[in-house]
Amino acid sequence: MATQPPTDVPAAYPEGAACSPLPFFSRLLTEMIRTGRLTVIDAAGRVHPFGPGDSGPDVSVRIHDPLLPMRILLRPSLAVGEAYMDGTITIEQGTLRDLLHLCTSNLEALGRHPIGAVRGELDRMLRRLQQDNRLGRARANIAHHYDLSGALYDLFLDRDRQYSCAYFQTGAETLEEAQEKKKRHIMAKLLLEPGMRVLDVGSGWGGLALEMAQTARVDVTGLTLSQEQLAVATERAVAAGLSSHVRFALRDYREEQGTYDRIVSVGMFEHVGVAHYRTYFDTLRNRLNPDGIVLVHAIGRADPPGSTDPWLRKYIFPGGYCPALSEVLAAVERSGLWVTDIEILRLHYAETLRHWLERFQANRDRAQAIYDERFCRMWEFYLAVCEAAFRNGPMMVFQLQLVRRRDAVPLTRDYITDRERRDVMAEDVPA
Repeated sequence: MATQPPTDVPAAYPEGAACSPLPFFSRLLTEMIRTGRLTVIDAAGRVHPFGPGDSGPDVSVRIHDPLLPMRILLRPSLAVGEAYMDGTITIEQGTLRDLLHLCTSNLEALGRHPIGAVRGELDRMLRRLQQDNRLGRARANIAHHYDLSGALYDLFLDRDRQYSCAYFQTGAETLEEAQEKKKRHIMAKLLLEPGMRVLDVGSGWGGLALEMAQTARVDVTGLTLSQEQLAVATERAVAAGLSSHVRFALRDYREEQGTYDRIVSVGMFEHVGVAHYRTYFDTLRNRLNPDGIVLVHAIGRADPPGSTDPWLRKYIFPGGYCPALSEVLAAVERSGLWVTDIEILRLHYAETLRHWLERFQANRDRAQAIYDERFCRMWEFYLAVCEAAFRNGPMMVFQLQLVRRRDAVPLTRDYITDRERRDVMAEDVPA
């Protein structure tokens, strides 16, 4: 498919046009855009349409920096994300979600491009360095994201501040309903009984720990590396009258010394890093009683091992990585734990992120009052690009159930549904 010639606009390309990256940029977009239509207005005002336009979004963007096409050629995700944050690329037709949906629906050509192949290989070589999560570094990486103003998270999360993939059983749930179902689903897999000791690794703002203590009458220890999350979670436990059953600590999982009947980790494994997987699963095994159960809920990828998107790594989750199951299971096998259940949640996170983005945009003025316009554009890009990755890319969520003894859980999965139904019926009974 040939690129249509640029529309003539009475404007001169900036000095240095002979070295313009636009021909190479146009060639890439010609190969890339196979569905939908992307119209690029360059820094000289010339219009370049790409794609058949027969299906998919129809998006028009204006490039204000003549050097941006070269930066996009060298580092597509990083350059586009930074350009959106800085305003050197603006969307003239369609929305940010439309643009990212169009791009992620047409990613195949990027992987075949020679520059993309070299870049991908270099990232794979450096990924252990990029995922440096030694004790001191892990705290700094977590603080970068989770010690932002709590008022920011209130603008887009549910009332319980569940900052992980919700569980949409029917697809018609509100965000609050889907997050409640996520907690119930996890608790059913843990087979909680009154009086059990539970370790919550990466306890966030305390929602799951408080739910387990209140509904299952268990004692919970929550670990976090975020000062902000620790303060909020501790305050919530006191307010709920549960401080004698739920305790939160600013402690790394590698520093924990107790033993527990159940261990749960939701949305934390993405911050461990490949070099530390063996330590992570060895620690879980050593902290677990012989007849105990572990439930790990984390983002993964359906393709082979790779590296973290450079824009997300730089601006949102330094040290973060979402693994292939082949990497996870290899570490589990070496730990001596049994894998008793794996569930893959595919589009659940795409829907969760859609809700978050819509809520954030509805409260954008309040977010700008907390930070500034550039931050708001960064956060919009973060939520939108992640939704697109789950909707069109290889990203998914896995729930991994692990035990030390093969008979620690029933032989069939029926108990999960039975537990969930029992919990729903219990909620419906008047107090």
